[in-house]
Amino acid sequence: MNIKHDSRPIGIFDSGVGGLTVLKELIRTFPNEHFIYLGDTARVPYGAKSARTVERYTIQVADFLIRHNVKGLIAACNTASALGLGALRAHCDTPVLGVIQPGCQQAMNRIRSHNDQVGVIGTTSTIASGAYPQTLATFEPRLKVRSLACPLFVPLVDEGWIDHPATRLIVEENLAPFIENPVDVLILGCTHYPVLKPVIAKIIGSKTKLIDSAEAVADSLAVLLSQVILPAPSDTRQKVDFYVTDVADRFKHLAGRFLDGYRVDNVEMVDL
Repeated sequence: MNIKHDSRPIGIFDSGVGGLTVLKELIRTFPNEHFIYLGDTARVPYGAKSARTVERYTIQVADFLIRHNVKGLIAACNTASALGLGALRAHCDTPVLGVIQPGCQQAMNRIRSHNDQVGVIGTTSTIASGAYPQTLATFEPRLKVRSLACPLFVPLVDEGWIDHPATRLIVEENLAPFIENPVDVLILGCTHYPVLKPVIAKIIGSKTKLIDSAEAVADSLAVLLSQVILPAPSDTRQKVDFYVTDVADRFKHLAGRFLDGYRVDNVEMVDL
């Protein structure tokens, strides 16, 4: 029996560098796929923009990737997933994954009953959108969800303060509500946060299960490749192309940190 394949790339986009945590997991999980990453670094952060603007930006970055003949799109950005995914799916026929639905699905797989408490941490805009509680309610309406904005985590990661003493103090202060009153499952609702996962895990304690959106997206992409789009041939060598809309040198510098040393040789700057 002949198995069909599709060697076209998979497009990944984010407002900046946070989506690289998703890309890192995809690189690890899918060694034969071709990925194209676009960071809209000229307009970062999306979290400070209106829903209408986020929708427009989401469609513009997706159109760039669609012009590169991608077979699937991944919105590796919580703000774009919360505010722009509906408009994007109405705009194009290309299969689209966000980060919120996969994260919620993985959280549901980890809870024991509807009596478990699920926590969500994210940027101010993501938490204000209510996207995580709304999505979790589609799985289990009785589930108790506690949300908490942790806006200081992103600049800590961007500045490389991963092991800095101040980072532990800030994480401990921000997560105090979950330390004093623990949840059973905690969703890391920002693609920057997996970089801080070791610190968060140590502070929050082993009784709370952490949900990494990057791992959840990889699981969802595996399903998509088996049910909706075709995988690349097994003898295909993995390839990753990088594009940004501004500050290519800074992106290249940060990319090594997010991708654990993965070599980023070329970053092309583009206009949308």
